[in-house]
Amino acid sequence: MKRIVILGSTGSIGVSTLAVASAFPGELSVIGLGARSSVAALRSQIERHRPRAVAVADEAKSAELRGLVGRTTEVWAGEEGMRRLAAMPDADLVVSAMVGAAGLVPTIEAVRAGKRVALANKEVLVCAGEIVMREARLHGAEVIPVDSEHSALLQCLAAGTLKDVRRLILTASGGPFLRATGEELKRATPEAALKHPRWAMGKKVTIDSATMMNKALEMIEARWLFDVAPEKIDVLVHPESIVHSLVEFRDGSVIAQLSVTDMRIPIQYALFYPERLPGEWGRLELDRLKALHFEAPDPRRFPALLLARRAMEAGGTMPAVMNAANEVAVARFLAGGIPFTRITDVVERVMERHRVAVDPPLEDIGEADRWARDEARRAA
Repeated sequence: MKRIVILGSTGSIGVSTLAVASAFPGELSVIGLGARSSVAALRSQIERHRPRAVAVADEAKSAELRGLVGRTTEVWAGEEGMRRLAAMPDADLVVSAMVGAAGLVPTIEAVRAGKRVALANKEVLVCAGEIVMREARLHGAEVIPVDSEHSALLQCLAAGTLKDVRRLILTASGGPFLRATGEELKRATPEAALKHPRWAMGKKVTIDSATMMNKALEMIEARWLFDVAPEKIDVLVHPESIVHSLVEFRDGSVIAQLSVTDMRIPIQYALFYPERLPGEWGRLELDRLKALHFEAPDPRRFPALLLARRAMEAGGTMPAVMNAANEVAVARFLAGGIPFTRITDVVERVMERHRVAVDPPLEDIGEADRWARDEARRAA
């Protein structure tokens, strides 16, 4: 029996992870759940999965939850509660699925506890990839990707070695605005941006898909996960979202991973890695596929990809600044405060104003994150 903790259990990845756990009751036991503030959803999950402990980042909400659950489940509060949950001594695996930079500290806590971490939070490696992977090596922790694209890369890399890699190729659906004109992008509403053509995701991630900032973050994540040079990481638009990523090797071979668009497939792979257990999430019927299309992304429509390359080139605190500014700009767009095209403009402006700290400690990354949020609020 594998004992798992889920950080971000009420979000889309957390809910899908619990669905996988329910499908394997004899293999997986949920011993810990963590959420930011969703008391009602967390209470329902507690009743269904009976974890030994839960943590709520919002301390007021944790007190509310404590009054609703029985004594068999401990309720921990705030950042300290999330850190404690991430390092539960008898946890075999910690799923890091909190949204945004809030997942960084608990994930590092899990890594320092020597856990296997199933990582669904892009921002953890974007903000502090060098630190996280160094700590993982130091403490004997494993970081297994959950994102469908990085899970696909992990699977494709089994066909060769890193020294044989010419390119890692992340695929992107292109989101709802792949064919939109410049004027249409300027008039895009939050409702239109949230209508993703392929995936069902949380609001922030869906907007990131529309700007292709999600792919920008994934480029930086791949750089640290697989220890490859930034120039070896590329993106292709693939509207069908059937091929989740590809690896091109130096002999000219290209290995691709294909599956239906269901996040429970890469989640299951991460939970049982390197084993492959029978899944019930759908089969890809190749004979019914009419065509698979690929094209280079238009940098004028998706400037986030260029910002990612600039962030990787600058290094240090710059990726954290890019991420923080984007979080603020996306929130402002969803609130109706700025137009869609302003999101990446805000991020670029904040990046231009930032003075990079090279090889920063975690404290400097946190300070850069706070500075970027303040700058982005002024810029937006």
